[in-house]
Amino acid sequence: MDLTSFNDGAQYLAGRLTRGSGGEPFNVVNPADGSTVQQVELATTADVDAAVAAARGALPEWSGATPGARSEALNRLAGILAERAGQFARVETAQTGKPIKLSTEFDVPGTIDNTAFFAGAARNLEGKAAGEYSGDHTSYVRREAVGVIGSIAPWNYPLQMAAWKILPAIAAGNTIVLKPAEITPLTSLMFARACTDAGIPDGVVNVVTGAGRTAGEHLIGHPDVAMVSFTGSTAVGKRVAEIATATVKRTHLELGGKAPFVVFDDADLDAAVHGAVAGSLINSGQDCTAATRAYVQRPLYDAFVAGVAELYAGIRLGDPMNPQTDLGPLVSFAHRDRVAGFVERARSYATVVTGGPADGKGHDGADLSLGAYYRPTLIAGAAQDSEVVQGEIFGPVLVVLPFDSDEEGLRLANDTPYGLAASAWTRDIHRSLRATREIAAGCVWVNDHIPIISEMPHGGYKASGYGKDMSQYSLDEYTQVKHVMFDTTAVARKDWHRTIFGDR
Repeated sequence: MDLTSFNDGAQYLAGRLTRGSGGEPFNVVNPADGSTVQQVELATTADVDAAVAAARGALPEWSGATPGARSEALNRLAGILAERAGQFARVETAQTGKPIKLSTEFDVPGTIDNTAFFAGAARNLEGKAAGEYSGDHTSYVRREAVGVIGSIAPWNYPLQMAAWKILPAIAAGNTIVLKPAEITPLTSLMFARACTDAGIPDGVVNVVTGAGRTAGEHLIGHPDVAMVSFTGSTAVGKRVAEIATATVKRTHLELGGKAPFVVFDDADLDAAVHGAVAGSLINSGQDCTAATRAYVQRPLYDAFVAGVAELYAGIRLGDPMNPQTDLGPLVSFAHRDRVAGFVERARSYATVVTGGPADGKGHDGADLSLGAYYRPTLIAGAAQDSEVVQGEIFGPVLVVLPFDSDEEGLRLANDTPYGLAASAWTRDIHRSLRATREIAAGCVWVNDHIPIISEMPHGGYKASGYGKDMSQYSLDEYTQVKHVMFDTTAVARKDWHRTIFGDR
């Protein structure tokens, strides 16, 4: 599938691309230069209804398929994704602005690995062993599909988030309607087409490209949607939960983050500095697990600030299609301006050590003024209750604060509403064990920050949401657990009946 294929439309319903019924045009923009990557037509509520109907129609066949059959289809899908890896990477970079080396070495291979993982997981749905727990009955547990899943994915990792939504849902026998962010829908559509090419029946995977206020809210509230899975901001997540509650839907929410990066005074300083730069700048900082708040024990604080500032100064901004580019633009001009607003307001109460607006030429001669670029920005001297420490900036901005005692460092790490990810940097096993135990987050790394693997769960505490993506644990989100009990006695008049009527 090349970009001309999207001329048929940006809705994927029952195995084919169609146009949005409302005919409302929308430009998918390359944030590196403002050019139009593709013009699409946005979905209306009627398109959502059609997608849900397709998913509902496909449910009996797909949920009734054997786990082996679903596994074989997902294995074929992994192979197709591998064959098309270069194309996926180029389109992902074109619509998001992320560096091609990140798309090529992180987003696409991670998605292929996720697909291969769930091909295996489809054949391994766990349950309690059958047994005579009451003595007079045999009990066992069935795991069954929930039904039609309505999923909403964000713009920061369009391909990976489409996979995180689609794969566990269909591995467990559900069908799905995915609404990607309308500004980055293209690789989600390509993924859906790959599902069809892998032999997954029409209607199992559907994609509606539309605005959140129309297509998204209609999908969440649709009476034939049994479960909603949402990844995005905490504010929007609250709205999703509110709508879903009206129809008593199961919800899975992966929301915002403000990950602490805690450096104790015995840490390997060089490792911590390099880890902070990589952890804060991945995907231009547009990652809910990115390192955003570095708490550094006072003996290392000055050297850490200087080390990060030095590495930030050498980061190569430029054309994201250039394999040597380290940092591409933010996803849109509006988002760049939002990030810049955080930094400009911080100048009144903190020190911007390095960074800020990007202009001039990139390392490769690219005109940065044409795109939504923003330089890696390091802020020091902010108070714990300040906006840049507490708010989710979602850009290439790291705030550094000092701490004295271990207790203070861990307390500050937990002092936000969020709890998605964190890291602790130390050579001391006891310190690391304490940090992993006391930091309230769904993932805590020790002496690293960012790596994820398909076998381990991803999800948050507190205002970062609930439920898990990836891993076998995600199948808990997408299955109903049913207790089945058989009488083993063949006795008509059971002793327990006498508790209801008659005498013993």
